[in-house]
Amino acid sequence: MAVNVALRGVSRRYPGLIALDKVDLEVAPGEAVVLTGPSGSGKSTVLHVTGGMDRPDEGSVEIDGKELLPRDLDGHRRRIGFVFQRFHLLPALTVLDNVLAPVLPRRVDFDRRERGMELLEAVGLGGRADALPAELSGGQQQRVAVARALINRPGLLLADEPTGNLDSVIGREIIDLLMSLREQYGMTMIIATHDPEVAANGDRVVRLQDGRITSNQRITASADVLDRLGGLRP
Repeated sequence: MAVNVALRGVSRRYPGLIALDKVDLEVAPGEAVVLTGPSGSGKSTVLHVTGGMDRPDEGSVEIDGKELLPRDLDGHRRRIGFVFQRFHLLPALTVLDNVLAPVLPRRVDFDRRERGMELLEAVGLGGRADALPAELSGGQQQRVAVARALINRPGLLLADEPTGNLDSVIGREIIDLLMSLREQYGMTMIIATHDPEVAANGDRVVRLQDGRITSNQRITASADVLDRLGGLRP
C-alpha cells in the first residue's frame, strides 16, 4: 500500500558540508516525485534519510503521519525498496537468487520463489531466472535490481540515479518500467536524477541546490515539458 512521506525541517550536516538545510517536503501516497539538481545538492541525502539509512541532525521524517524513530528503522527498511545507480548484484548468485536475497535470511508469509518469478516476469526476465549477472546486459541487470527492490511489495520505492549507468534508450525502458510497476503494485516513488527526460515522467519535480529546495513544480503532459525542464540540468 502506497505511503505518505513527510520531511519536516530536516537538516543533515557532515564535516565541512551542509547536505540538507531545513528541508520541508511531502509526498502523497502513490505520487512519483523526482529530485533533481547538481551533484552535492542533497538529492541522495533526501533518499537516505527517507529510507532510514541516515538520520537527520534536526527535524523529522514521517511515514503515514508517524515519526520515524531509531527503534523503527529496521522494520522501516524492510518495508521499502531501493534501486541504486550501480546494480549491486551478487555475481555468484543466479538472477532469481539475487531477487530473493533480501528475504532469504528471514521468515516471510509468502512463497519466495513464486513471488520472485512473478517479479521477474513483471520486469521481462521470466526466462532468465537461472542466469548469472555476468550473462546479462546492463539494462537487464538493472531490471533484476528493480525486481529485487520489490520483493517485499514495498509501499515506498526510492531510486538513486536508476538510469545513470545506462544509455538513453535502455534508460528510457527502465524509467517506463518503474512507472508501470508503480501503478501495478501501488507505490509511492521518489527518484533522484540528473536526467530531464527521467524528470518529465514524474508527477512533480523538486529541485535542490546546496541542501535547500529551490523549486517544487508539478509536471503535466505537454509538448513543451522538456523545454520547461531544461533548467533542471546540472
